[in-house]
Amino acid sequence: MTCIVGLVEKKIVYIGADSASVSGWTSRVTRLPKVFKKGPFLIGYTTSFRMGQLLEHALQVPAQPASERDDMRYMVTVFVEHVRQLLKERGMAKIEANSESGGQFLVGYRSRLYSVQADFQVNEMADGFDAAGSGAEYALGALAALRGVPPVRRLKRALEISAHFNMGVCAPFFVRAMKPAATRS
Repeated sequence: MTCIVGLVEKKIVYIGADSASVSGWTSRVTRLPKVFKKGPFLIGYTTSFRMGQLLEHALQVPAQPASERDDMRYMVTVFVEHVRQLLKERGMAKIEANSESGGQFLVGYRSRLYSVQADFQVNEMADGFDAAGSGAEYALGALAALRGVPPVRRLKRALEISAHFNMGVCAPFFVRAMKPAATRS
């Protein structure tokens, strides 16, 4: 129960998050940020605060080698494998019917926005924006309708609209941005 939104504009990745902490029919405002920078990554998470804390404080991912030019390949074969291993080691990965699952989050990396699904699939949407959590559908509609609005305002407005329609989303809303890293030679 939350809403995480992200977009890329002029090679800057923006990710926004709400502040809902929901358990059953109880919703409270948390002080824990659901969006943060971790090395070269900008991450916004849903699913579990424990998962988010592990991503923020325990995730160690080796740098992408200069020889590896395919960012998606790196995200699939290195980044998400380290996430998977971390969640498994710390008791956050679930195994049912011999299938492993974790949580869902958005990742900004090298001017691109990726989504990591519960089955550890890595995806990148062609329209340059994405959302996750219980309020995602409302936020996606708002993000599409608000094209042309400056990025921070666009994300905050999408979160406001999501909160209006979804009881699992609430203010305050936070947006972080990550500028492109220096280009490789």
